[in-house]
Amino acid sequence: MSAVTVLRVPPDGEVSARPMSLILITTDYLQPGDPVDVYLKEHGHETVHAPLRGRRDRDELVRLLDGVEGALIANEPMTADVLAAAPALKAVVRSGVGYDSVDVAAASELGILVSNLPGINANAVAEFTMGAVLAASRRLVELAAGVAGGGWPRTDGHELRGSTLGLIGFGAAARAVVPLARAFGMTVLCRTAIAPAAIPPGPGSPAVASGPGSPAADVEFVDLDTLLSRSDVVSVHTALTPATRHLIDARALSLMKPTALLVNTARGAIVDENALAAAVRDGVIAGAALDVCEVEPLPAGSVLRGVEGITVYSHMAGQTVEAREAAGREGAIELVNALAGRPAHRVNDPSVHRFRVRLDGSAGRTH
Repeated sequence: MSAVTVLRVPPDGEVSARPMSLILITTDYLQPGDPVDVYLKEHGHETVHAPLRGRRDRDELVRLLDGVEGALIANEPMTADVLAAAPALKAVVRSGVGYDSVDVAAASELGILVSNLPGINANAVAEFTMGAVLAASRRLVELAAGVAGGGWPRTDGHELRGSTLGLIGFGAAARAVVPLARAFGMTVLCRTAIAPAAIPPGPGSPAVASGPGSPAADVEFVDLDTLLSRSDVVSVHTALTPATRHLIDARALSLMKPTALLVNTARGAIVDENALAAAVRDGVIAGAALDVCEVEPLPAGSVLRGVEGITVYSHMAGQTVEAREAAGREGAIELVNALAGRPAHRVNDPSVHRFRVRLDGSAGRTH
């Protein structure tokens, strides 16, 4: 594919030529003709939709990126090899928060801008987190399944009031969980490697402050071992990095209470699934609610299947009507601005300044 030249007629009647960027959209809920598509076309771009549903191999992704200058993507593996095979690519925007599927270092080396949308689905993830906590604590999934199967189960559960919630990470979603947990009467602990005051804001992110009424004011910050040993529910909200891969391993699980629950809405690889399955089977912890897995969709032979006490959801914590609308809108705005040299949320190393688009240094954004 090659760039398309579009002829436009300015108000004075003079014909001018303007190059049109080809944009690939893989986020599965964005469709041709929707507001995001219209917005991108109104800003002079051509779009190609290839929704990601399941897995996508390297060759298919390289083919889709042929001639593409901008990409609004789901969770495709944008590896160094894939990026090197896309010489026209100038900007990649993740229509969400996590960007571990993109090799940012390789992108920076190639001059490709990479952006995410920090905090864009924080409220959705926070509400899902509390829903998962309630469902696990009161055994709602098992009760409903029992009735659907013709039974009338009478298994009891635990109340949240008076219990302790431990948050691993203090990004936008974790901060949005705090007032919800407090409303249920929970004490909130947190382990974070970043001082709350240093966390940057995002388009959907609650403000970070330490004064009265702020999320941080209602949280006790502790080390990981303390959090694991004191919490009745441990909820994972940290980014996947080399340091956090399998952060929740057999040792970490052994520190938790035998009545404790683990909730993960972040990234699957933060939890060692083999260790988790064994811990729940052996009664080391009571159970787990997982919205993310190391491999998605969950393989038929996954160790997580068939373990009583483990519930796996389909990576939907951040997927509400409202969050999708916001992510589509903000993702399109960020991509248009990135292609114009004005990215608001680029995650490339700040020391990198040479990109395939010229950064104009403007703080303004096109809406």
